[in-house]
Amino acid sequence: MSSSPGPPGPPPALGDVFVVAAPSGTGKTTLVSMALAGEWPDPGPPEFSVSHTTRAPRPDEVHGRNYFFVDEAQFEAMVAGGEFLEWAEVHGQLKGTARAEVHDRLAAGADVLLDLDVQGVESVLAVMPDACAILILPPSYAELEHRIVERGHDRPADVARRLAVSLWEIERYPMFDYVIINDDVERASRELKSIIVSRRTLLARNQARVQAIVADFRDALEPVDPPPSADSPDPPHSPPIPRSEIP
Repeated sequence: MSSSPGPPGPPPALGDVFVVAAPSGTGKTTLVSMALAGEWPDPGPPEFSVSHTTRAPRPDEVHGRNYFFVDEAQFEAMVAGGEFLEWAEVHGQLKGTARAEVHDRLAAGADVLLDLDVQGVESVLAVMPDACAILILPPSYAELEHRIVERGHDRPADVARRLAVSLWEIERYPMFDYVIINDDVERASRELKSIIVSRRTLLARNQARVQAIVADFRDALEPVDPPPSADSPDPPHSPPIPRSEIP
């Protein structure tokens, strides 16, 4: 059966905001990178919002790709100028999401993914309550401690501080829409991808498009004759065929 293009739909709706958070050392950065890679159905993967931070870059990090690395004076100037959607002090360093990183992309109809700490998620949900919040958890305390120590980025005092903060972060789980246990990073990355794809089919996001399709069907099937009234006799019909006579 052949098909023809339907009528032009309404302008693209605003994209969705996905905020992903996890205790430090859970493997969130790797998980997000894996989820965004590979093939995606149209319109492709969400756009990654790059945060600003005052901490020094790690050996494998690139300015403008992993973070915008700035000094405290630059960061505080952006705060004073109202340039941040959210910002906070995290593990002794300042970290924030620039408004332009999010709003411009949403206005263009793109989905945006924010890689945040739990404090940042609280701030974003306060101003964008419809954002989709996703919490990544380690399978256990012992595993989180092992991962933090194994990556070798932190001094023992910093490891202890991150582990202490992790309980406060995990206890904030009720404010999230989804939780992913990162005990298998490949499976966890697929789960993150499936959450994003499934959100794109929500009726609330597709309301305008659905209404346009309904209107198209109504126009195509507009009746030529007036519909029968309630007082009209029933149309003639054939009596039912007995089961025994059905070949």
